[in-house]
Amino acid sequence: MDPDDAVKVLEGVAHPVTQLSSDQRSEFIGLLGSMAAEEADPSRRAFLEGFPEGFGLVEDDS
Repeated sequence: MDPDDAVKVLEGVAHPVTQLSSDQRSEFIGLLGSMAAEEADPSRRAFLEGFPEGFGLVEDDS
């Protein structure tokens, strides 16, 4: 995928994700966790596991 197109896709996903209610955010994080648990491809699993923090859905406790 062209890097410019990839950025456009990520921007298109990022905004709606940040607009989720607390309940929707919790449900989405749970869905991502379930998807990661079922994912056989290590790179896809890592992406799914890192998505909540990477997109600001969870607080960084460090």
